Amino acid sequence: MTREVRIGNRWVGDGHPTYIVAEIGINHSGDLETARRLIDAAVHAGVDAVKLQKRTPELSVPPDQQTQMRDTPWGYITYLEYRHHVEFGREAYAAIDVHCREKEVDWFVSVWDEPSVDFMEAFDPPCYKIPSASLTDESLLRRLRQTGRPLILSTGMSTMEQIERAVALLDRSRLLLTHATSSYPCEPEELNLRAIETLRRKFEVPVGYSGHEVGPDPFGRGRRPGRLPGRAPHHARPRAVGQRPGGLRRAGGFRAVGEVHPSHRAGPGGRRQTCLRQRGRLAAQTQAGQRLGSRSCRSWT
Repeated sequence: MTREVRIGNRWVGDGHPTYIVAEIGINHSGDLETARRLIDAAVHAGVDAVKLQKRTPELSVPPDQQTQMRDTPWGYITYLEYRHHVEFGREAYAAIDVHCREKEVDWFVSVWDEPSVDFMEAFDPPCYKIPSASLTDESLLRRLRQTGRPLILSTGMSTMEQIERAVALLDRSRLLLTHATSSYPCEPEELNLRAIETLRRKFEVPVGYSGHEVGPDPFGRGRRPGRLPGRAPHHARPRAVGQRPGGLRRAGGFRAVGEVHPSHRAGPGGRRQTCLRQRGRLAAQTQAGQRLGSRSCRSWT
């Protein structure tokens, strides 16, 4: 089986240049002009695509968290109100679509629920990203498969059994996997980059990397852990403006694109998973025999 998938006008996979995605996420804080500036910085750095996030707040925020109060740029409001402030609607996404077309850069989103898929279909995205937290949401996976679009599945927080189950539900001819460690920020010793090779041995699909580390290039410190068809460095506003964890400074984004080459320092191999709480949510990376919430944490190779 050929390990390649077409995203927009680019083939991604073995024998093709690395497809680099700048993760903007919600670092725009609901401000369209900030989103445009982040897109411009990413394009200047030379990325192939930019990615945002789309959620339906009433579905993505657990009921017990919706009424929690917090300080925000919009005042002391509930968490649900905050999530609405940082979500773009149809008009904003239409403007983003125009801006990205003018800049000749692909754009797509990670979708966190089925209504968000229905919403985004109007923009004809070249692909969708499935966030690690949604890997076990089988209804969402089935809805995404129905779109017929290429899918990028991130594997942070997940056991091998959960990944196998998710892959079985999706069309492998349109599927890419990305190794990820769901810690924000992630220390180099926790990256476990050789898990990329573990995934390659297990699944005959392109396997890339989604990084949450601080700094531009975990692959620049040593030997390449195998082919890397896709990489998604997280990209954000300069820290002085108020960046969320996991993003790169603008200058760091430039270096990240210019330094896409190997490393062995960041992980021993196999798939590790460590569980921890991050901002009140379960994030996972690896440690054998540990269990938190509904996801078991154990080693696999």
